[in-house]
Amino acid sequence: MLKSHLIAQLVNLLAAGLLLISFAMLSRRRTQRLILLYAWQGAILCLSTCLVAYDAGLTELYYSAALTLILKVIGLPWILHRLIERLGAQWDREPVVNIPLTMLIGLVLVIFAFGLAQPISEMATTITRNTLGIALAVILLSFLMMITRRKAVTQVIGFLAMENGLFFAATSATYGMPMVIELGIALDVLVGVFILGIFFFQIREQFDSLDLHHLEALKED
Repeated sequence: MLKSHLIAQLVNLLAAGLLLISFAMLSRRRTQRLILLYAWQGAILCLSTCLVAYDAGLTELYYSAALTLILKVIGLPWILHRLIERLGAQWDREPVVNIPLTMLIGLVLVIFAFGLAQPISEMATTITRNTLGIALAVILLSFLMMITRRKAVTQVIGFLAMENGLFFAATSATYGMPMVIELGIALDVLVGVFILGIFFFQIREQFDSLDLHHLEALKED
């Protein structure tokens, strides 16, 4: 009982770190910093999954943690880093909504997420059920980041961070998803990043910029 309580406290601490990183991503304009924060999110997910696997005695969760380490801590950050170097997209423009207002909206979304998750958390039986509100908050903050940024690369990082929140929510509520589903999602994300990379190069070649307002102008024409 003491061991489970200690692991639950450690997972709660890691969940708080995940939430702080999500707020940090809202305030950063340098793309390389966003990639670094995304890698830290993956590291926290990997560690929290290992703790849950140890407490629950579920071997498949160790495989999920290894997949998270390979894909989200090493693989995708390296691909994104190489991509922004080739594209010269080290900085994002001023967001659609200024950063102080974005942070204020983020606080409102966190309060909403905790209120929404409370009845679900009461029905869950996992040791991480108290972190479900944080998981939903991470999803909403990532979505906020996507809709307030102008650069395509930054929006993709927001989408990947949202997927981190979904993974953490699955671990919080049900001890994760079946391995087949996780492998399928990982493959989809990896293929999606490669396709989006090709798409970014096409936008850059056509408009000499990755700002998505050029696509809006093209649609109006």
